[in-house]
Amino acid sequence: MTSYIEELYKNLKKVKKERPSVVSLFSGCGGLDFTFHKAGYKHLWANDFDSFSTQSFKNNISKCMLAGSIEDLDLDVIPKADVVLGGFPCQDFSQIWKKPGLDGTRGNLYTYFVDVVKRTKPKFFIAENVKGLLSANKGIAIKTIITDFQSMETKYLVIPQLVNFANYGVPQFRERVLIMGIRMDTDFDYKIPKFTHTDFLNNLISAGRALEKIPQEASNQEHMNIKDKTRRILEKIPPGGNFTSIPENDPLYVKGMISHVYRRIDPDLPSKTLISSGGGGTWGYHYPEPRALTNRERARIQGFPDSFVFEGSFGEVRKQIGNAVPPVGIIPFCNAFTTFFEGKFRKTDLELIGQQFSMYDTKKVIKEISKSDGMHISEIFDPLLV
Repeated sequence: MTSYIEELYKNLKKVKKERPSVVSLFSGCGGLDFTFHKAGYKHLWANDFDSFSTQSFKNNISKCMLAGSIEDLDLDVIPKADVVLGGFPCQDFSQIWKKPGLDGTRGNLYTYFVDVVKRTKPKFFIAENVKGLLSANKGIAIKTIITDFQSMETKYLVIPQLVNFANYGVPQFRERVLIMGIRMDTDFDYKIPKFTHTDFLNNLISAGRALEKIPQEASNQEHMNIKDKTRRILEKIPPGGNFTSIPENDPLYVKGMISHVYRRIDPDLPSKTLISSGGGGTWGYHYPEPRALTNRERARIQGFPDSFVFEGSFGEVRKQIGNAVPPVGIIPFCNAFTTFFEGKFRKTDLELIGQQFSMYDTKKVIKEISKSDGMHISEIFDPLLV
């Protein structure tokens, strides 16, 4: 049986002319990059500080990956590129933990992304982060980041969008912020990718569908050893439930701080958001089998094909998958940019669009863009100006 991932990749547009070039930073194992690579884009330079993630990237995408902290690298050597991709560190913006935002040690690493865009002057960029970015520092963080992208000498139309990747075929309710930049002189009337999977269409992909027919020989399919007590706890939790499903008077009742504790998938629904780390009870659990998910099962839920091999220990691979952008969820966005490189796009005055954006506060802009699936960027605010 063909996996849902293989089916979705049939919709990926391949570049047929000269291969667009890519620079990637904060790349992780390459969740954001893999789909562009598969579409025919050429990676020239990439970086991440995690050694296991960089090895996974090298094995599956490109050998151009450099391991190490971006703070220690010479950015002058980064080549010009058509596209810059990256997910700057999100821990300081996460809704699970306390959010220091721009005041955190990792919150200001986004400035390196801005710096690389300044240096490389790409036609487009995509920066990914967690939903918590929108509320960090009482909304100041997202405004500051957008302003920094807008204030460069080379001018960009900055398009912030809150995306639930379940609407683009990922069997997981995973909300993330995509900050996309379009260089003004391209005149590219970017089209917000239309939702392909919704409740209304009744075609959301379930976790059960995602886990169908995983080959026995698939990589990263090792089962995690769990205690007998954990197994008995899981047997009391229904599909989609978590630790709160066990009554307080039950001997196996456990206290938990977050909903991730002993959370089991519901095979008939998309999974809740996979996380990258955590102690006992946070691994994500199968249903109906009373056990932790394998990393290959996590990869399926995250939209990685079975051919993508992760390097590292069980915990290291879990971290790579949980931190990644779902590759299949990026297909419609990659397709949108490919239309530009193939010369099959509608033109518009991006400076005028930027002026329209500036008439509204950041929350309004994000709200309108995020609900405007299938619309060209030139169409979003015009009705509001009439």
